[in-house]
Amino acid sequence: MARTRKVPSSRKVRYAVVGLGYISQSSMLPAFAQATRNSELVALVSDDAVKARKLGKRYGVTRLVSYDQYEALLRSGEIDAVYIGLPNSMHRDFVVRAARRGIQVLCDKPLGGDAREARAMVEACARAGVRLMTAYRLHFEPANLAAVEIASGGKLGVLRYFTAQFSMQVKSGNIRLDEELDGGPMRDIGIYCINAARNLFRAEPIEVVAQLATRDDPRFAEVEEMASVVLRFPLDRFASFTCSFGAADASSYQLYGTKGSLRLDQAFETKGPKELLVESMQGGGKPTRKQVRKFVAVDQFAPLLSHFSDCVLEGRDPAPSGEEGLADLLVIDAVYAAAKSGRRVKLRQQAVHGDRADPSRAVSKKQPRKRALFHARAPSR
Repeated sequence: MARTRKVPSSRKVRYAVVGLGYISQSSMLPAFAQATRNSELVALVSDDAVKARKLGKRYGVTRLVSYDQYEALLRSGEIDAVYIGLPNSMHRDFVVRAARRGIQVLCDKPLGGDAREARAMVEACARAGVRLMTAYRLHFEPANLAAVEIASGGKLGVLRYFTAQFSMQVKSGNIRLDEELDGGPMRDIGIYCINAARNLFRAEPIEVVAQLATRDDPRFAEVEEMASVVLRFPLDRFASFTCSFGAADASSYQLYGTKGSLRLDQAFETKGPKELLVESMQGGGKPTRKQVRKFVAVDQFAPLLSHFSDCVLEGRDPAPSGEEGLADLLVIDAVYAAAKSGRRVKLRQQAVHGDRADPSRAVSKKQPRKRALFHARAPSR
């Protein structure tokens, strides 16, 4: 096993972006332009040589590597870290191989296809002494962090229940509809609802009830169209959500307490502005007070990239970590078990780690301009 390579604090962390699909092209590759303080893009890894050349020219990257050459790149001494933007089913292999070579790992969500894979990644990185971060962009997004701050600050009273909706019409042929690639709405978008509930309640769910639904549509021959889930949290709190790949666009959540509520519209979206509505009850029979805050669109990937690079350079653990990605997959595994059995599934109480979304990490960087995709497809529209 290779020793972890020390990255001198006097220079930037050198990255290879592994997988050049939609998320890498639309978000991660442009993020390097706003993370130049501590991050440098030096290599692209793809089996599509034409795509790699096109994007290499766009971003000034000359080190272009196929998947078969990945191991050689890890051994080369040319990179310090990888961003894994591959299909879900490929995460474990590429993360573990990087860890064995002492390379730091930033991995797109979901961390793996299931909790077993995620745990293997966490353990491999721990054994190798490398840092593993799950790329949860909303842990750095100002509107979501404002919601966390309000929920934690007592303004809503005792928190009671959360509900969320996340849906879109996914195009036929998209990899998110491929079972072998660990697709489906739960792993792709339902995971955002789970993560939001866990962060707003600052707790782990203890019980799951769930149902899956699929109508007669050839798009959903391999994965479910829709999932509806109820999570029970300690102190008798509930979180419910519906996620779908076959419904009109929805992206919002609501949180209700004994003294007020909040609603975040466009909560989970990568692009565009967001609006946060907070309603609080007043004493003495006075009407409810409403406060609306509008948040402009920001780059959600540059802050997480900069944070991970700082952690690598300063020798500290990133947040959200691999354990945060594992926690959501434990819930997703329970969702599928509950839906299959038709019964509630209990979750072992997990230790509450220090990975919760931290309002102090909110960063507002201008959203990068939209770039044309090359041999990649957006999930909808």
